[in-house]
Amino acid sequence: MAWRCAGLSWPRGARTAVLAWEGGRVSPLTPGKELGFRAEGQRRCVGARGNPCPLVAVVSGRATGARCAECARLDRAHSVAADTMADDPRTYRVYLAWFGPGMVKVGITAEERGPARLLEQGAVVFSWLGRGPLMAARRTEELLRSALGVPDRIPYADKRAVRAALPGAAERAAEVEELHRRAVGLTGWAESLERIGFEAVDHAGVFGLDGLPAATGVVRELVDGGVVAGRLVAAAGPDLHLRTAGDGLVVLDTRLMTGWALVGSDLGAGVTVPLAGMGSAPGSVQDGLF
Repeated sequence: MAWRCAGLSWPRGARTAVLAWEGGRVSPLTPGKELGFRAEGQRRCVGARGNPCPLVAVVSGRATGARCAECARLDRAHSVAADTMADDPRTYRVYLAWFGPGMVKVGITAEERGPARLLEQGAVVFSWLGRGPLMAARRTEELLRSALGVPDRIPYADKRAVRAALPGAAERAAEVEELHRRAVGLTGWAESLERIGFEAVDHAGVFGLDGLPAATGVVRELVDGGVVAGRLVAAAGPDLHLRTAGDGLVVLDTRLMTGWALVGSDLGAGVTVPLAGMGSAPGSVQDGLF
């Protein structure tokens, strides 16, 4: 029986991520969990805003969005990032997110979502900066990006490259605290945005990054008949770090799973999808899909 992945999420208040499946099923991603699946057929567009793709279009195995061009356009047109929701009545928060030494970004998220956005991005440490209306949060975000010289996004490849060599918790927090101090001292904040005092929230334990070995390979794409199987070591943002039976550590971006029909892998099938940084390595499986 094939399952279709609806993506990885971090439920509010939960200490572990879950993989969601079409139809409402979820699979908790607890450390040490063994998982294995085989992709079948062609990868199809997942549609936009809860609506199926009218063309059931085939999409690239390397795309992290799993949407055709038209569905991607429709999905983005109703997103906060597109600045088309100026009348959104919700309260938003501005944050600083730390992913590794020298890798800090500023962003905004709806207050009702709590830290979910930070978990989804794989932020190892974060601190809130302010709260208020959407456009005030957006204007302040732009101010801070310019004044502090920090970006609004950091490539996932850069985040993965440093997870196995992170400094200690005190050093991580200190870098964020210094930027927070500079940020709240700036003039030009939107008047309707309330400043929030510094408080470092560290996700290293939640993600399972303490003592994490360096990755030996990263899944580049899924292909028809390709298998990924291993034991879960860490889950950070959308990434799963999997220990294979050949003692390799493979990173799988779960966004590559959406749009595929997935079935439980055969015993001993191993990792047989295109990897960056290593060749195929045998993996482990369990009954069912996950």
